Amino acid sequence: MKEPPLSSLRGFVTLHVSGPQVEKFINAVTGAGIIIWDVRPAGDGASLNLLLDDFFRLRPLLKKTGCRMHVTARNGLPFSIARLWRRKFFAAGMLIFGVGLLLLSSMIWSVKVEGNTRIPTEDILEAARQEGVYPFQWIWRMQESDELSRGLTSLVPGLTWAGFHRTGTSITIQVVEADRPENKPLLSQRHLISRTDAVVTEIYAEQGRPVVSRNSRVKKGDILISGALGDEENTEFVVAKGEVKGLVWHEYNLEVPLKRTGSAYTGERKDRTYLVLGKWAIQLWGYGDSGFAKSRTLTEPDMLSWRTLQLPLGLMTEKELEIKATAEALTPEAARAEGLTRAKSDILARYGADSVIKSQKILHEKKENGKVYMKVLFEVEERIAEELPIVNN
Repeated sequence: MKEPPLSSLRGFVTLHVSGPQVEKFINAVTGAGIIIWDVRPAGDGASLNLLLDDFFRLRPLLKKTGCRMHVTARNGLPFSIARLWRRKFFAAGMLIFGVGLLLLSSMIWSVKVEGNTRIPTEDILEAARQEGVYPFQWIWRMQESDELSRGLTSLVPGLTWAGFHRTGTSITIQVVEADRPENKPLLSQRHLISRTDAVVTEIYAEQGRPVVSRNSRVKKGDILISGALGDEENTEFVVAKGEVKGLVWHEYNLEVPLKRTGSAYTGERKDRTYLVLGKWAIQLWGYGDSGFAKSRTLTEPDMLSWRTLQLPLGLMTEKELEIKATAEALTPEAARAEGLTRAKSDILARYGADSVIKSQKILHEKKENGKVYMKVLFEVEERIAEELPIVNN
């Protein structure tokens, strides 16, 4: 016979029938209207399949023919459900795992912004939150991309376009900022004057009227580029712009010790490892005193993270490094060179990196109490112009 429809859903068993009248038993089964299939010889009897519903109708036929049966296989949905029920805790765990996986994959886990340069990322993320796009939000609760784009551009000034792209559980917001005109600073009418006594070496007037020329000696407060144009009767005031350089003399009193002390690492260290739980730290390894006379401790945290979330769990390593005091003796020539280098670095830091030291002259030098004392005069070409607002009475 053919296999009946939906046998896997209804359930069926495979039997091994043995006895003196196996053929008579099979004929009796078919005569009783019981459907069997896949009948074949097996050992001292026969093997056959029948539906689970017909299994309990075989007992009187077995007694009548004197045959015996043995179930060799159980197939179909009823037996699968029974096996799962015997392992119900495992089945419940698998069900919970599947439901949890489905829920987690239906949630937004990260939101990032691309394309912004002037508008802070925090402002865009806050506006996206108002539109319903934020971590741990359900994906199915999000609006369509066009509606989200319109809402975000209306909430954030300076945005001309915003696009939302979802990759799995991650949302990427791509934005295009509006072009803004360059904000030029508002300048008041002014002169450019000398901030110190100097000899002018270079003058360039971009706007305004130059009052001095090259090789002119100027004093502090003298006008270099005037912001007043015209004569006494017809005067127009403008914003004086330009660049003026001049030779300026700086006098330095230097003091350099001939013995320099410091500290250095010896290479010895002791490590301590801690387990960090929130604000608590539990030491795991590295007990005991290091025995160092002088040391410096460095801390290296190694906290766990998941995507953009920083978890309050991790390890922390303390490295206690041994240090020792060092002393270095300088010759008077080395101390002099160090003092001059220090003074030149100070000049460049004070008056601009484009300043040029033309010459230097040691006016006085002496060695006393383990130090070298010097008085040095530097001739420097530097920018000497500063602003003076024009006040009209």
